[in-house]
Amino acid sequence: MRSKIMIGLAVLIFGALNYGIYEKEQILDKGEILLLELAPVDPRSLMQGDYMNLRYAVERAEPVKAQMEDQQKRGYMVIRPDADNVAQFVRFHAGEELQAGERLLRFHKEYSRITIVPDSFLFQEGHAKFYENAKYGVFKFDENDKRLLVGLAGEDRKMIVVEESEL
Repeated sequence: MRSKIMIGLAVLIFGALNYGIYEKEQILDKGEILLLELAPVDPRSLMQGDYMNLRYAVERAEPVKAQMEDQQKRGYMVIRPDADNVAQFVRFHAGEELQAGERLLRFHKEYSRITIVPDSFLFQEGHAKFYENAKYGVFKFDENDKRLLVGLAGEDRKMIVVEESEL
């Protein structure tokens, strides 16, 4: 009896893990691309390898600062892409229905600062030179506003792709 319970639990855990992977694959395949402007910090971590701490311009936008004190520790901000597909802050979400083109972006509030996760981007050791001039985080959103950071983009808003011939 005990082994059947353990097998059932293992199947349940593997099922949940596989569903999570399936969801992320669906976002990668069918997600809508939206760029978040970066305010990058120095790349490098001895424990993790090369990476870039990410800060997003939308976190520091004046309307965010003006409305931030009323916000809880966690919540959602409403963003909308501009003509260049770069996310712009619209308002903090208070449960209202979203307008066409609006997306929800989860945030955490720490003291007097808003943080959007992920706040770092890991890349292969030795590739720092390709990412040091990144201007945008490239996100893919699904219809439920689940998102994935899929890469970084340069000033031209095109995803940075490192070719082996460039190494």
